[in-house]
Amino acid sequence: MRAASLAARLHRPETRRFVAFLLTGGLAALVNIVSRIGFDDLLHDAGLGPITSYEIAVVLAYLVGMMTAFSLARAFVFAGAGRKLHVELGRFALVNVAALIQVWMVSVLLDRLLFPAIGLQWNAETIAHVIGVLSPVLISYHGHKRFSFG
Repeated sequence: MRAASLAARLHRPETRRFVAFLLTGGLAALVNIVSRIGFDDLLHDAGLGPITSYEIAVVLAYLVGMMTAFSLARAFVFAGAGRKLHVELGRFALVNVAALIQVWMVSVLLDRLLFPAIGLQWNAETIAHVIGVLSPVLISYHGHKRFSFG
């Protein structure tokens, strides 16, 4: 009975939409993480220093990931909302302002405060950034469902 219940839930349109959001968001998160590493390397080589380059790289990578997420969400998750592209993009960006603040704070606080306090050094920036990028998933989903594309 329990397996049948789970199977029934997986076929619900809302469940399928959330799974599609997780998959497209996961791809966008991967783009975000990889581009952060690239931006960090570029900015570090530009002489900004390791402290400044990481924080700036997190923001720049977030913008790249956000555009990826918007394109994928519009095509595969929330298709048919009926608004013009620029309106949906503007609303998507507004939802992502709050998410960016959360991602930046979680990433920087973990990397600069928590991880040094517990002695985590191995790939600390990347681990902090991954946790930061994953932190607003539920809030972002509901914001995009109700506001960006709703």
